[in-house]
Amino acid sequence: MSDALMPRVGVIVVAAGSGSRLAMAEPKAFVQVDGQSLLARSLHSVFGILEPAQVVIVAPASHVDQAREIGRRAAGLVPEHIAVVVGGDTRHASVEAGLAALNPDVSIVLVHDSARALTPSVLFDAVIAAVDATGEGVVPGLPVVDSIKRIGAGGAVLGVVDRSDLAATQTPQGFPRHLLDAAYAAAGHAEFTDDAAVFAADGHGVHVIDGDHLAFKITTAWDLNRAHQIVTERAGADTASRGATRVGTGVDVHAFGEKDNLWLAGLHWPGEKELSGHSDGDAVAHALCDALLSAAGLGDIGGVFGTSDPAFANARGELFVRETVRLLAAAGFEPVHASVQVVGNRPKFAPRREEAQECVSAWMGAPVSLSATTTDGLGFTGRGEGIAALATALVRQIPQS
Repeated sequence: MSDALMPRVGVIVVAAGSGSRLAMAEPKAFVQVDGQSLLARSLHSVFGILEPAQVVIVAPASHVDQAREIGRRAAGLVPEHIAVVVGGDTRHASVEAGLAALNPDVSIVLVHDSARALTPSVLFDAVIAAVDATGEGVVPGLPVVDSIKRIGAGGAVLGVVDRSDLAATQTPQGFPRHLLDAAYAAAGHAEFTDDAAVFAADGHGVHVIDGDHLAFKITTAWDLNRAHQIVTERAGADTASRGATRVGTGVDVHAFGEKDNLWLAGLHWPGEKELSGHSDGDAVAHALCDALLSAAGLGDIGGVFGTSDPAFANARGELFVRETVRLLAAAGFEPVHASVQVVGNRPKFAPRREEAQECVSAWMGAPVSLSATTTDGLGFTGRGEGIAALATALVRQIPQS
């Protein structure tokens, strides 16, 4: 990246927590809400801010590669703006790792919890503006609306706390970079509740600005369900405000080839036989394209792209899906949701289903649900001769302005 393009803002996205209270198999940042992980949704907000920023993801050592791929897809045209580092045993250590990865040109640092996945981009913009205005620390916060009691032994109420002086703080929290570096260095191994506390402990001022109710922290299964409800309601309202919806189906079948070079659902499957075809043979991508084209009344993948066009020789599934979405937009449609089922004995799809789902959803720009099944030994898939994929897609008309 040239000096002229070096951003002055850095955003550390903390995604290294285990999320034990969610009781999920994946670390919390990688748990999904409607087809997208909390980390992906957080990064969507970060890359929506007005000012360019360097983004550092702090991830568990076990999920660095997955975090890097999620970050790459979120960064889109500016992959040079994102980095991934391994987190520490504590949140304090994780933020320190993120600070160490920032470019020297960064002068304002925002620290954001990936568990606050629905935080709107405008809140990041507001924090940056407030740091510029004050030269001190800035945290978003909401007024405390519950009655607060001070209690003693056995739960006895000792008094009432004046809630007018209280705020429930959120992230992102923003700071002048040189002061935050110094505050963390001075803190040593001491633990604080958040970055503002580290900053204040070193003698610096912190200001509270208006927070946002969407910036709530997803900690429990109840919070996760709340996030699901919000995302679902948003999608429903958006659909209602737009044109009519249409449904299309698609099917794609490929036989196995000889080389160990399988590409399926955008992922490479080492040690698995490739699928024969003019392109990379990604049956998931091709079935999805057929379903999208069918829904919009644009034909099928063979008619649109051709089966022998040299321009598509060995082309990846991503090219076909992204071009299909572009063709839909030109025809006045956009994808809403799709589901694709893989039918075959191999590869073992379940361990990588979420990774594949994230990948294909990013291509389409809308949630894609993936699943897999076998035919109990029946037919060509049961005999291990190839793979079939069946897709259903929902698109909607974009109203003319």
